[in-house]
Amino acid sequence: MNRLLNCLVFGVVLLLPQGVRAAEGHEYYEVRSYLLGDQGDAKAIDQYLETALLPSLKRMGVGPVGVFENAPADETGSARIVIVIPYSDAEQINVVKEKLQSDQVYQAAAKAYLDRGPRESPFQRIESELLISMDCMPVLQVKEESLKNQDRVYELRIYESANERLGDLKVEMFNAGEVPIFLDSGIQPIFIGQAVIGPFTPSLTYLTVYPNEDARGKAWQDFRTHPDWQVLKEVEKYKGTVSKIYKYVLSPKTYSEM
Repeated sequence: MNRLLNCLVFGVVLLLPQGVRAAEGHEYYEVRSYLLGDQGDAKAIDQYLETALLPSLKRMGVGPVGVFENAPADETGSARIVIVIPYSDAEQINVVKEKLQSDQVYQAAAKAYLDRGPRESPFQRIESELLISMDCMPVLQVKEESLKNQDRVYELRIYESANERLGDLKVEMFNAGEVPIFLDSGIQPIFIGQAVIGPFTPSLTYLTVYPNEDARGKAWQDFRTHPDWQVLKEVEKYKGTVSKIYKYVLSPKTYSEM
């Protein structure tokens, strides 16, 4: 999946309009989910991420990198480890991939993980999507004070649309004023991005953080009743722009940088 992602990224970079590729101040995000399945080995994945991948990415100036697992309040029934990797541009993805292949420190630290055979995989599958940040939040934001809160919880949401036109309208809706309503309701975004490639396209994905689970519930209740949301959701062209919502309630790993 990751090899395919790299090939597709290269093609996407060539095909994107120049203005999109060079959007001033915008970032790219890979949201990678290790789907554990029934035989998953979360400890092996944690060891690989904590001791091999994240330190290597940090040496390359890539970060902050977020790593998460299902929180107790998650109701998906899909055990996973989610990693969010920010990139300054799409080209950097292939640069990082090539450097990892030649990085002897990384290869040594990752040896136990990479040497596993076809019947010993620590995950069922890796599911990835590549996002480009949106005008409403062009740069990922991690507040230092939130990292000190051991009770914090995150929510990853994916909004799937029925076609590209509706997907672009949902992006427009966010850019038109949805984020200020988030903030006013106590929903703090970490990043918001539109899918360039991935299993849910056309779609957008965003990650939000809350002081605790009770605060998450209250924030969404306040959002649903917010007077500005009551106005925005009734704008005719924005109706029906989301056909399906995927929602994951997450807890940060101890080594997460988000």
